[in-house]
Amino acid sequence: MDPHTAEFGFELRTCRWAEREWPPGADPAGDSYAIVVARQLGTKRRRWDTIVLECDPVALRQRAAFGRERLDGDLRHVVRNAPAEWTYYRDALPHPGYPWRYVREAIHRAADRGILETRKNGTRIEIRRKWAYPDWLERIVAIENKPDLDASAARTLASQLEYDVAVGLADEVWVATETTGERVEPAIFEDLPVEAGILALAPDDLTAEVAWHPRSLAVDKPGTRILERPDGGERDDSAARFEYADPEWKIDKRLGIAERAYERGWRSFANTMRPDCRHFQLRARDATQALPYCAAMSRCQTAAECAGSCDEFEPEPPVWRTRGWPIEGGPGKRLQQLLADRRRRRRPGL
Repeated sequence: MDPHTAEFGFELRTCRWAEREWPPGADPAGDSYAIVVARQLGTKRRRWDTIVLECDPVALRQRAAFGRERLDGDLRHVVRNAPAEWTYYRDALPHPGYPWRYVREAIHRAADRGILETRKNGTRIEIRRKWAYPDWLERIVAIENKPDLDASAARTLASQLEYDVAVGLADEVWVATETTGERVEPAIFEDLPVEAGILALAPDDLTAEVAWHPRSLAVDKPGTRILERPDGGERDDSAARFEYADPEWKIDKRLGIAERAYERGWRSFANTMRPDCRHFQLRARDATQALPYCAAMSRCQTAAECAGSCDEFEPEPPVWRTRGWPIEGGPGKRLQQLLADRRRRRRPGL
């Protein structure tokens, strides 16, 4: 694999492996829980390469009634607290902590999406739920992908993992690295937090071994957000700056991450690339996964490379995008639809 695209391609293979084989080191989950995999998601301060949602299969199917698009914080506040009987919205919903006009906007958006019933009673807006919002999320597992985990990469990654462990937003954190075939994987000897698991993945044949098992993090207890670290060298004993993350904030943030992962999935990489370029292709090295490929570069390109500013970018000829050729537009549209269909199949009930 080309060194410039190794981490991106490795990330996509990690996602596909997780869909097929999760949990690591054991038989696939089967019907015990459903798996949703997403990539490049997190919070304002922290973004993870890969996220695995372990979901209740029945509740995940019920979640599909609310549509494939995510429910943001305002929408969740409305649908999770909507009553079973017609009620004035201010009597039905707890105070959101921000002006009620934003709640009214969320009520109208929910009604437009068909996930909430509304009616006017004089000048009052009354609401009634269509379905109870299910408790579909069970666990969040965060994975950092480093195919070549050398000492320099490990130092950078260690501080990120320490942040994850301190906050406790994910139930588990892992590092996925490319297997070396040695008796003891070199990643074991790197200075990583002991709470983080290490996964040795063979990206070509999609097999993996657990080199180090992770510890479960306390997602239901207060966490700490590290804001600033001492930077005066090894002899700098000054304290780090941090703030507490209360459990209520963590619950809402976890559900927000899960909703975004449910909407996006990991096959959304074409949304940040240029599939309308005549050189853009999807190629499958086996029957399990289609990866982006640039015919001009003769390799798997990254999302940053695949942009309109690329020297090799060449738009599809207009005739390709007319008369519905080959199906509702040019090849780029068809490739996007193919990936969207595969994302949809991973959401039971859609």
